[in-house]
Amino acid sequence: MEVQVMLNLAFIGNGKSANRYHLPFVLKLPDKFHVKTMFSRHMKDDWKRIEGVHYTTDINEIYDDPQIDLVVVSTPPQFHYQYAKEVLEHGKNVLVEKPFTQTPKEAEELFSLAKQRGLFIQCYQNRRYDSDFLTVQKVLNSGVLGDLTELEMHFDYFRPEVPQSVHEFSRADSFVYSHACHTLDQVISLFGKPDDVHYDVRQLLGTGRMNDYFDIDLYYGNLKVSVKSSYFRIKPRPSFVVYGQNGMFVKETKDRQEEHLKMFYMPDHADFGIDQPEQYGTLTYIDDQGKYHEEKVVSEVGDYSRVYQDIYETLVHHKEKTVKDKETLLQVKMLAEAVDQIKE
Repeated sequence: MEVQVMLNLAFIGNGKSANRYHLPFVLKLPDKFHVKTMFSRHMKDDWKRIEGVHYTTDINEIYDDPQIDLVVVSTPPQFHYQYAKEVLEHGKNVLVEKPFTQTPKEAEELFSLAKQRGLFIQCYQNRRYDSDFLTVQKVLNSGVLGDLTELEMHFDYFRPEVPQSVHEFSRADSFVYSHACHTLDQVISLFGKPDDVHYDVRQLLGTGRMNDYFDIDLYYGNLKVSVKSSYFRIKPRPSFVVYGQNGMFVKETKDRQEEHLKMFYMPDHADFGIDQPEQYGTLTYIDDQGKYHEEKVVSEVGDYSRVYQDIYETLVHHKEKTVKDKETLLQVKMLAEAVDQIKE
């Protein structure tokens, strides 16, 4: 019988990212991962402490611990590069929250350093396991839409108070950096490198203000993929609209994992993140016999713990990384090109 290997985790950062989008899913895998240490420069009690986990303000307790197998960097984005580099220099594997780095040069340096040291490094692209995105993939794989012509992805909010409260421009806090890192990765994972890209990145409140809108078009032969987001959408556009030569698929609502997490309704509930029938997408198409169909598509189940399951398979069973280095490098390059459109 094969002995189950347990991997020890440490987190750099003890804020919303770690406690909302990582820990609930790591804790779903108690036979594979043990959370040993949580580091924060200023340890606050904003989040409930986990029994059996060591909390510290001394990062060397992570760097100098030979039992730590993987370090998760879940700090604000402007610190990702610094901490990821330090983790690698201390001989440890690292998972980095998105956006991976602020510049392509930083990303290239981290991947090069990991390769030199024989270590694992990957970006945390949990949105590959969103319910709506997995459902779109299911529809695409069915082939009923025929050749694809257009795919629209929307990530909308009505939070005008966010850009209105910021009176200066910051690359690190750009909306395109913090949100296109979700959707661009989904596109890249499906279709790879585009033939061409057009960026429309705006400051709706004026030059020198926060970036609060983007519309990025990626072209793959005859297929156009649009990634759109805004802080000023009082009613959100559909999460996904897919057009093919034989029909279309519309998924109005987004994955519900984040919705439930914000209510502290955790993954230990059987219905966590599960779509109800009224949230199912609608598939409309003409079949090979010319017959018209319009039907609901039962949503796939989203599960961010699959990121950690994938990492376990890579570290323990030496399977290929799910999120490839070239995919992350392409995404960081596109994010940098997008933010370069902004007038500071």
